[in-house]
Amino acid sequence: QVQFVESGGGLVQPGESLTLSCAASGLIFRNFNMAWFRQTPGEERELVAVIRKLGDTSYIEAIKGRFTISRDNAKSALYLQMNNLKPEDTAVYFCNAALSAGKTFDSWGQGTQVTVSS
Repeated sequence: QVQFVESGGGLVQPGESLTLSCAASGLIFRNFNMAWFRQTPGEERELVAVIRKLGDTSYIEAIKGRFTISRDNAKSALYLQMNNLKPEDTAVYFCNAALSAGKTFDSWGQGTQVTVSS
């Protein structure tokens, strides 16, 4: 079955950087558009960045110019380089495929907590 394992989160101060990683299994990774999502308590999970099969990317406005999504198809791995972190970036971050019509695979990993605080 499809599985995602996120890692790389932590507690950082505003302005610092983190790189998140996602290991995917149970799918032919290179065939899928992939995405990072984040969620804060009491809120809906939010799509923040997408990287398509051919490598083109898109981001929500709040992270443009600060975050970079990338992928390594040979390793079935997805990454999110996060620079100049802000307190409002605090969330649990998840990865999943970005399927058509806004859908994802039903299985989600445990996510990785990112906390930005001074």
